[in-house]
Amino acid sequence: MIEPFKMGYTAIGGLGVFILGMKYLSDSLQMLSGGLIRKAISSVTTNRFLAVLVGLFVTTFVQSSSITTVMVVGFTNAGLMQLTQAIGVILGANIGTTITGWILAVKVGKYGLLLIACGIFPMLFSKNERISAGSKVLVALGLIFFGLEIMSGAFKPLRSDESFMNLMLSLDAQSLLSILGCVAIGCMMTMIIQSSSAMLGITIALATTGAIPLYTAVALVMGENIGTTITAQFAAIGGSISARRAAMAHSVFNVLGVVIIISFFSPYVRMIEMFVPGSSSFVDATGNHPYIAANIAMAHTVFNVTATLMMVPFLNQLARLVTRMVPEKQGSGKGSFKYIGAPGTMPVAIGIPLIFEELKRMQKLAHKALRHSGSFLQRDLKGRERFYRKVQKLEDETDIIQHEITTFTVTLMQAGNASNLQSDRAYSFIRAADELESIADYAASLCSYMKRLDKYELDYSEDGWDDLIGFHHEILAFFTLVCKSFNDEDASSTKKVYDEASRLNDQADIIRKAHLDRMKDGSCGALPALTFSDMAVALRRIKNHTVNLHEAIFADTSLGA
Repeated sequence: MIEPFKMGYTAIGGLGVFILGMKYLSDSLQMLSGGLIRKAISSVTTNRFLAVLVGLFVTTFVQSSSITTVMVVGFTNAGLMQLTQAIGVILGANIGTTITGWILAVKVGKYGLLLIACGIFPMLFSKNERISAGSKVLVALGLIFFGLEIMSGAFKPLRSDESFMNLMLSLDAQSLLSILGCVAIGCMMTMIIQSSSAMLGITIALATTGAIPLYTAVALVMGENIGTTITAQFAAIGGSISARRAAMAHSVFNVLGVVIIISFFSPYVRMIEMFVPGSSSFVDATGNHPYIAANIAMAHTVFNVTATLMMVPFLNQLARLVTRMVPEKQGSGKGSFKYIGAPGTMPVAIGIPLIFEELKRMQKLAHKALRHSGSFLQRDLKGRERFYRKVQKLEDETDIIQHEITTFTVTLMQAGNASNLQSDRAYSFIRAADELESIADYAASLCSYMKRLDKYELDYSEDGWDDLIGFHHEILAFFTLVCKSFNDEDASSTKKVYDEASRLNDQADIIRKAHLDRMKDGSCGALPALTFSDMAVALRRIKNHTVNLHEAIFADTSLGA
C-alpha cells in the first residue's frame, strides 16, 4: 500500500541529501585542485581540442556542467574568450558531466554512512585545509550514496502500484511519441530542479528499484541533457551578444544530439546493453536491478562523447549557425565589462581566476595610459591632443573596472565557501585593482599638468625637460617590468623590482636637487617650477603604486586559486 505523503517527503529528503552531497563534493574538489582550475582556464586558446579538454577537466572537478557553462558565458561576456573557444569548452563540459553517472553507478550505496563516519570528524575539526577538504570528499560521497539509497527506498512501492505501472507502460520509450514524452519530462524536471545531476540521481533510483525500464531511463537522461542548458540561457540574459551566442550553442548542440539519437533510439539502447556486462532487466534477491545504473551511465557517456567528437570538426559551422540565430542588433556595442550571473551561483575556484584575468586586462589599460601620457609630454609631436583624450578615456575605463572587480570580489567571498588562501588571494586582487586605478589616475594628472603649461604658455629649461621625460621613460620601463612578472606570474622577480624601485628613488632625489638648483640660478620660473614639482611627484607616486601592485599580486607566492 503506497502512502503518498510518506513517499513524497522521503524522496524529497533523499534528494536533498543527494544535492548536499554533490555541493560538498564540488566545493572540496575545487579546494583540492589548487591552481589547476585557474591554469586550465587560462590555457584555453584557439585550439578547439584543448578547449574541449579544458571543459572536461573543469567539469570533472566542479561536478556540474551548469557551473562550467555559466563560467564560459562569463568569460565570453567579458571578452576573454572567443565564441569558438567557448563552444569547445561547453562540449568538453558535456563529457565531464557524465562522470556523475559513473559515481552513482558504483555499488557502494550501503557504505554511505560508513564514508560519512570516516570523514565527518576530520572535516569538522582538522586545522589542515587539505585534510579537511579530503575528508569532505568522503562525506560528500557518503551523502550522495546515502541520498540515493533513501530515494531508492522511497520509490520501491511504485513498482507494485498499478496506476504508476500503467503510466510507465504509456511512457515505455518504445514508440516515437512515448520517447518524446520521456524526453519532455526529463527536460522539464531538470529545468525545475536546475541540476541534471539531481535528475540523473532520481532516474537511477527509479530504474534501480524497477519502477522504470532502461528505455524510459535513457530517454529521460536525453531530456535532462536538454534541460541543463537552461542555466546558461538564464546566465546570458542581459549579457553581450557573444555570451548569448555561447549559451545558444550549448542548447543547439544538445538538442541536435538528442534528435539524432531519437532517430535510431531502440538500436542505440540495444547497443548500450551489449557494451555493459550484466542484463539491465536482471533482478536480484531484494527485487532491485543491480546492473541498470551502469547501463544508464554508459548511455549518457556514449551519447556525449560521440556527439562531441562528431561536432568538434564543425565548431566554426556551429558558431556561424548561432550567429545567425542570435543576430547583433543595430547600434548595440560590446558593452562595458561585467560579470554574468550572481557571484553566489559561481564557485570561488572559478570566480577568482576570472578576476585575475580581468586584472590583466586592467593592467594593459593602465600601461597604455602611462605610455600615452609620455607621448603627450612631447610638445613638438603632431596630433598630441589625441593622446590626452586617449588617457582620459582609459582612466575612465579603469575606474569602472576597479568598481566592478571590488563589488564582484566582495560578493563572491561573502556568498562562496572560500579557503583562507582563496580569500587572501581574492582580497589581494582588490588591492591590485586599486593600485592600477591609481596609476591610471596619475597618468591623467600628468596630462592635466601639461595642459596647465600649455594654457599659460610656460616652459622648462632644456635640462628640465630632459630630466622629466627621461624619468617618465624609466618609470614606464619599471611598470613594464612589473607587468611582465604580473603576466608571467613570476614571483622570483621581487628582488629585482625592489632594487629598481630603490634606484628610481635615488634618481628622483637627483632630479629634485637639479630642479632646486635651476630655481636658485633663475633658469626656471616660479610657476613652471611648481608644475615641474607636481609632475615629478606624480611620476614618483606611479612608481610607489607600481611597487604596491607587485606586492599585492605576490604577497603570497602561491598563486593557487
